[in-house]
Amino acid sequence: MILKGFKQNSTKKHLSKLLKSRPVFLSNDKIASLGVIINIDEIDDFESFRKLAEAINVRPNKLKIIAFTSNKKEEVSVWDVCFNPKDFSWNGKIKNKELQDFLDIPFDALISYYEQDVLELKVLTATSKAKFKIGVLQSDNRLNDFIIKTNLKQFELFKNELVKYLNTFNKISNE
Repeated sequence: MILKGFKQNSTKKHLSKLLKSRPVFLSNDKIASLGVIINIDEIDDFESFRKLAEAINVRPNKLKIIAFTSNKKEEVSVWDVCFNPKDFSWNGKIKNKELQDFLDIPFDALISYYEQDVLELKVLTATSKAKFKIGVLQSDNRLNDFIIKTNLKQFELFKNELVKYLNTFNKISNE
């Protein structure tokens, strides 16, 4: 139990360091690739994200979705990658190769679609090499470049607002 507290504190320090040194990308590039991080304990509607990618003209092969569950015993292998707290070691280091590969992809945009204050999810968002990070309102505003304040159950509203703003920012390709 004490070791779990030490591990959590070291991960929090690592997260704080990541957020302080986070580069801000200013680019006029269109969004061609999209990564999504969700908490499957909160929402498990993967198909909505596929429709969202379609709405912003991201090809299906350029969309990658990963899911987190706090239940260590549950096997959720329906989609790309599902991970749990066991995939993290001290200082927030990633032990899962597939998860690390996801984080190393320089997505044009990353959507962090979760509300719960889960340290591992924050570490993933902060560690990702995505150029533009989008999320719903969370406890730490430093995680994302663009925040849309909606309830997770209001996905259609989130989608409509995101498409509207991405059009305003000229980030959607017309192909």
